[in-house]
Amino acid sequence: MKCIATELPGVVIVEPTVHGDERGFFYESFNQARFAASGIDATFVQTNVSRSQRGVLRGLHYQWPNPQGKLVSVLDGEVYDVAVDIRPDSPTFGQSVAVMLSGENKRHLWIAPGFAHGFCVVSEQATFTYQCTSLYDPGADAAIRWNDARFALDWPVSDPQLSQKDRKAPFFDEVPRERLPDYLP
Repeated sequence: MKCIATELPGVVIVEPTVHGDERGFFYESFNQARFAASGIDATFVQTNVSRSQRGVLRGLHYQWPNPQGKLVSVLDGEVYDVAVDIRPDSPTFGQSVAVMLSGENKRHLWIAPGFAHGFCVVSEQATFTYQCTSLYDPGADAAIRWNDARFALDWPVSDPQLSQKDRKAPFFDEVPRERLPDYLP
């Protein structure tokens, strides 16, 4: 397993070692000791799976005041996955990381608590999994508009399929400060 730091501290690309033969493949998607050695201190308490079709965009979601760290991956299909630092006091505030995650490349993305996250399906369909460090809390559920110009994200779709929640999500400048994550170095 290889953990690759990105330009955003708290966002890490994880490339598992894949063992394959004529029967198929096997890989370890999480190893607490290896993650800890790479600076990722995560205990997962909930796993979610979503299935979406081409052009579906989910995000930009975050949780506050009960934040979640997420280890995300794609079981089949391909998505353009994005993490955005929305912590106003962070030295990397407003910066983002985007990676392609697919069933073929088997990459994972670790997104620390305090970042907004979203993805767009670029294959016919995709099955996406999230391992989360805290249980879902409806009172902490929050979102920022997927196309907020402040973050200038280069999504691979101009007219995505969105949920009602994502269509109505506020722009960053409309979110009260107390509804934004704190920067905890």
